[in-house]
Amino acid sequence: MEKRHLEIIKKIAQELDCGFDCYYNSKTDEIVAIPNFLHFPEDDEFTEAFSDSLEKVEKHKADFIKFETLESFESFKIMQLFVEQLPDQNLKTELENTLVNKKPFQNFKHKINHSDFKQSWFEFKKKELEKIVEKKLVRVIK
Repeated sequence: MEKRHLEIIKKIAQELDCGFDCYYNSKTDEIVAIPNFLHFPEDDEFTEAFSDSLEKVEKHKADFIKFETLESFESFKIMQLFVEQLPDQNLKTELENTLVNKKPFQNFKHKINHSDFKQSWFEFKKKELEKIVEKKLVRVIK
């Protein structure tokens, strides 16, 4: 894959991880990131802050490919994949239990943030998001 496409994939994955939906114009390589309003409070000032981006995407809808923030089940699957490949059996068992109990996202985050695998988790999640973006991008730009 071309270097420019790799950079686009990384940028879109980063925006998705921050809770933004991304719109990619394959003709111009423009990326427009707009908060997924389901994850952010509906506020007139907030909507106003992104009105130019919303308008641009709406006007040129046919030119943009939309990448949506992950659904909960998709994020959960990434967490499961991370746990499966963990070399630390104690943490692996703790996280497996965390994923089947109440508040799995909150408790997973807490355990990871207080472990030696915090950076590994961020890198793993980033790569998984990039794979998702690449898969969709490759289908669309062919």
